[in-house]
Amino acid sequence: MATTRWLRGGDVILPLGVLGAIVVVDALLPARIVVSGAFVIAAIVASAIATVRRTALVASAAAAMAALSAVWNHNFGTAEWWIRLATTLGIGALAVLLARVRVRREQALRHMTVIAEAAQRALLRPMPRSIGSFGFAARYVSATHEALVGGDLYEAIATPDGVRIIVGDARGKGLDAVQMAATVLAGFRHAAVREPSLTALAVDLDHVVTSVSGEEDFVTAVLAEFHDDHSVTLVNCGHPPPLLLARATSDRLMDTGEPEPPLGLRPAPNLVTHHLPEGARMLFYTDGLVETRDRDGVFFPLAERVGALRTGSLEDALDGLLDQLADYVGHQITDDVALVLVERQPSHDELRVDRTL
Repeated sequence: MATTRWLRGGDVILPLGVLGAIVVVDALLPARIVVSGAFVIAAIVASAIATVRRTALVASAAAAMAALSAVWNHNFGTAEWWIRLATTLGIGALAVLLARVRVRREQALRHMTVIAEAAQRALLRPMPRSIGSFGFAARYVSATHEALVGGDLYEAIATPDGVRIIVGDARGKGLDAVQMAATVLAGFRHAAVREPSLTALAVDLDHVVTSVSGEEDFVTAVLAEFHDDHSVTLVNCGHPPPLLLARATSDRLMDTGEPEPPLGLRPAPNLVTHHLPEGARMLFYTDGLVETRDRDGVFFPLAERVGALRTGSLEDALDGLLDQLADYVGHQITDDVALVLVERQPSHDELRVDRTL
């Protein structure tokens, strides 16, 4: 308990250390050289890092030492002593005021950060761990410092026609890309349970993007629909195709039909259906994964790094892939990366949804 209190009060150790050092210097210098007016530097340091109360404590200590400096400076009651004491008191009070302003701003910033994180988490909801005979896992790495999301997006929804997912990437960066991603996700959540086919869903999302985008805005996206017969239907609108990892075959990019423009550029999507063997896994990803370069300008070699995705839990597999990506680029990821890993699991008698909040 005492250790915990000491750690919590650690922000006052540096200012008091500064005060102690200046006091020692003042005491050791010849009497004609007086630096007691510098004691208040400790309060200024405290105002930048400590709480209001601890800043007041340091300011009081500085004033007390300025008063006591008369013992070794032999100048008690002189005009110089009074001026230095008054200066220490005045600047100490200013330091307390500055600490109060700083603390209030930090509190407001923390409050806004909590709100922003809640909004970002609402944008990308937790991926279901399993729906029916398919397991799911997802990861998102934002290139923006301290942001949880950016312009990449993903979602999975159980519908009467099967489990439908979307993985996409809004053009650009910053708030504009985030707003576009939020618009597409809202459109997907609304239309996924209403539209009879993936092509109709893609057309609906294209209209959504067109209605809010500028002339050069678009969203690349791949849509997938997983069926009870262990097949998957794909629609690709300008997005990197998913990667299939099956036990009996080599890893390969899945055929998604003729290339189509992204959402917002009037795609005419085609349906392509594949059978998924038991235990097969599919990796959906955004271009931030395959277009990330190392210091020599070489792209991340996804084909050489997917072996770890074949085994272990889906969550651990994605974490391992992201660790490899971070090591490859020296922990300087410059583009958003969204990953969704899907696995065909043993069949169940009924549809089961297990969403982790």
